[in-house]
Amino acid sequence: MAGTNSRAGHDRYYSWTIELWDARVTMSSTDEIDELARHLSGQALTDRLFRPGDPSYTDTTALWNGGVTTRPGLVVRPHTNAEVAAAITSARQFGVGVSVRGGGHDWAGRALRGGLVIDLGAMRDVRVQRDNAVIGGGSRAGDVIAAAAQHRMNVAVGTAGVVGMAGLTLGGGYGPLLGTTGLAADNLLGAEVVLADGRIVSTEDDPELLWALRGGGGNFGVVTSIRLRLHSDRGLVGGMVLFPWEEASTVLSRFAELITEATDGLTLLLEMTVAPGTGPCLVVVPVWSGDPQGADAAVGKVMRLGRRGVGAVAPTTQKDLWAQFDQAVPSGMHWDLRTRNIAELTPDVISLLTGWVEKRPGPGAGIGLRQFHGAATRVGTEESAFGLRTNHVAVEISAGRGPDENHDSFKEWLDGVYNALAPFALPGGYPNFLLPDQEEQVVHAYGANAERLVKAKETYDPEHVFTATPLPDRSMLKTHRPAR
Repeated sequence: MAGTNSRAGHDRYYSWTIELWDARVTMSSTDEIDELARHLSGQALTDRLFRPGDPSYTDTTALWNGGVTTRPGLVVRPHTNAEVAAAITSARQFGVGVSVRGGGHDWAGRALRGGLVIDLGAMRDVRVQRDNAVIGGGSRAGDVIAAAAQHRMNVAVGTAGVVGMAGLTLGGGYGPLLGTTGLAADNLLGAEVVLADGRIVSTEDDPELLWALRGGGGNFGVVTSIRLRLHSDRGLVGGMVLFPWEEASTVLSRFAELITEATDGLTLLLEMTVAPGTGPCLVVVPVWSGDPQGADAAVGKVMRLGRRGVGAVAPTTQKDLWAQFDQAVPSGMHWDLRTRNIAELTPDVISLLTGWVEKRPGPGAGIGLRQFHGAATRVGTEESAFGLRTNHVAVEISAGRGPDENHDSFKEWLDGVYNALAPFALPGGYPNFLLPDQEEQVVHAYGANAERLVKAKETYDPEHVFTATPLPDRSMLKTHRPAR
């Protein structure tokens, strides 16, 4: 949820290069790590420190993406904001690069970039207070779902219960309830943040910081807790419907029509994938979160997207439905991702997508479509850092492979789809899926908010310490005119 580099001499905080299977980062020397460990031990953090070979080291450096192989020289697992502050200021004092591990789901490996990792796994409490919840920085979406369910409430989350709730929220947070609840970021009511100079601040005293956190990522400090709005559970209807690949063109064409007329209550996801026991197929995930009386008609339209759809769509709970999502994407595979936004699924786009899916290098390569509509479009662009508020489809291009499968063929396919979509794409992309070298997308992802976001960065982190979700800087603004 937040990657950092404490070397203040960098001209640009995006100077680092990240490659998932050959990560090149500024690492600290063994002497620096040893000095830092001794210093932190003297601050009553001895039982919070872990080195390679320690029993807790593996747990505190585990990531969902098995393709990330970099590991730090030292891990600290703080229990309080004060301990987080001590870790940050001490690491900078000894010249040790820092990164932050929240839920451990960061696909790009930014959570393990520094010589010191601040693991927030001990800050995982969730406290529900009527229609909102206060959530520790290490909490996962599933933790929040379970706590909210006890009060008959739902929460705006993504498509995985195992993802870190703070990291998801700060970068936007598309999800199956988006039509009625908006993005996860739209539900962010407040946060506690430890800045690079060790100050502990609250957004209650700083509305500009709250604005920046709503879509600008964990780039301004270590977010140790967030407060989120919850939503009354009126009864969800959801599930998965599989259509054979032979019906792909028909299903996608009807899907394109359906998302243009969909009401707020129905949010749709679609995966072009390979299902065990089925083979190549399309998996459509409808989730109805509106008035219960409208569920049957909406779900019926989904079932009629093709002739041979199979699956179950029924009344469910958020906890049960998200458990199904987690089973579909287990930890440990080697992942690489790209993202594009498109205004509509035209026949040309559909033909392009199906053609590339048929050329995938292995069953773990696929393309997902995320509908953006409803409540999320009625948030003003000036109300949060998130840039794109018009109806669109977010395209998630994913390449998941086993450790023995050829990396080059998957990457070539991934880049091929990404480049082929460029002529049809809107400016920008989903911030949580962008990498720093995708400069044009990074600038346009925030649209008219890019300049304001740069100013916020200069205010809260003038030395460019934190580098979680990619942010534009002034040189990028000069090169790539922000979308307005």
